Amino acid sequence: MDDISVSKSNHGNVVVLNIKASSLADTSLPSNKHESSSPPLLSVHFLQKLLAELVGTYYLIFAGCAAIAVNAQHNHVVTLVGIAVVWGIVIMVLVYCLGHLSAHFNPAVTLALASSQRFPLNQVPAYITVQVIGSTLASATLRLLFDLNNDVCSKKHDVFLGSSPSGSDLQAFVMEFIITGFLMLVVCAVTTTKRTTEELEGLIIGATVTLNVIFAG
Repeated sequence: MDDISVSKSNHGNVVVLNIKASSLADTSLPSNKHESSSPPLLSVHFLQKLLAELVGTYYLIFAGCAAIAVNAQHNHVVTLVGIAVVWGIVIMVLVYCLGHLSAHFNPAVTLALASSQRFPLNQVPAYITVQVIGSTLASATLRLLFDLNNDVCSKKHDVFLGSSPSGSDLQAFVMEFIITGFLMLVVCAVTTTKRTTEELEGLIIGATVTLNVIFAG
């Protein structure tokens, strides 16, 4: 508590406030580090984050892969540019809708933020688990909607794998490494610095995903 002393003077009473250092310490601003503000595991807020990751990853994979499936089964009517726009728009919408809770939707994003100490390491396994579950459920939904089966020889487009890579495995690996690195660079830049406003984060990330799909296929 503050110490208050009263002393006499020729002009009346003078009130002197002696504020202890401990009082100032109690009013200090909280740290901005994620480690200090991360919710405990199994808390309501953390479960809300996991639900946001599950729903967001589901819709991301469902919309993006559905665009590719429709394009493959209907004589490429969607086109590569159309597919890229679908991926970009859906990630932009999800960031704006669920970003106040959590908007990783990708294990690479979770690992990148954790490695830069912007995300608690103890939450990484749970995040990746729900992301995998969400993407698996989206794939299962597409499998039912497009009447897909395991016999890859029975029909032209009976099994949809999500992409149609060309070239060698090494070429595909290098391309994925480059575009994923580019995406992580943008995500870390817009989420860990003050160079951009929160209102532009979804637009910038969506534009990056669109660009990646256009030049990487």
